[in-house]
Amino acid sequence: MPFSHDMLYSLSTLVNLINTSPAAGGEEGLADLEQLTEFVRECQVSGIGTLTAEDLAQMHALRESFHLVFAAPDLATAVSRLNRLLGETRMTPRLAEHDGHPLHVHYFAPGASVADHFAADGGIALAHLLVEGGWERLRTCTAPHCDRVFVDESRNRSRVYCDSRTCGNRMHVAAYRARRRA
Repeated sequence: MPFSHDMLYSLSTLVNLINTSPAAGGEEGLADLEQLTEFVRECQVSGIGTLTAEDLAQMHALRESFHLVFAAPDLATAVSRLNRLLGETRMTPRLAEHDGHPLHVHYFAPGASVADHFAADGGIALAHLLVEGGWERLRTCTAPHCDRVFVDESRNRSRVYCDSRTCGNRMHVAAYRARRRA
């Protein structure tokens, strides 16, 4: 399944958001407004004013809602959870060209909160993925003590680790050492 640049970027941003959660096997990545501000800057989200404690709380809730979509046991549950999230999101699709980026579609309404930005763009990207038969591409890392999520972009849908340089390498080294001991 070829991913468009915008869809890949939205899905990657969504994965990064979910993986800021302690539920992903690490520490809280959005513990305060400073971390949220840095996250928004890194994701190149435009049109956001000063962030507030309410924005932080909304992002935590949104992150958990998206995590539930990734963790869904089946397609019907994933669709139901995503529909609930999309139904709560105000959207106004429009074409935009800004900050040196080529023409692309924004789904959030002008003046929307940071959570609405992420909910609209991430939700639409996930919706397209599900419509195109990509539900099984939503994965959780299979390495012990890692619950980070990822989107399997491999052609044969065989990726099992969130990152081949960390979890993948760690698991391959452990398997090699176990074989050597045997």
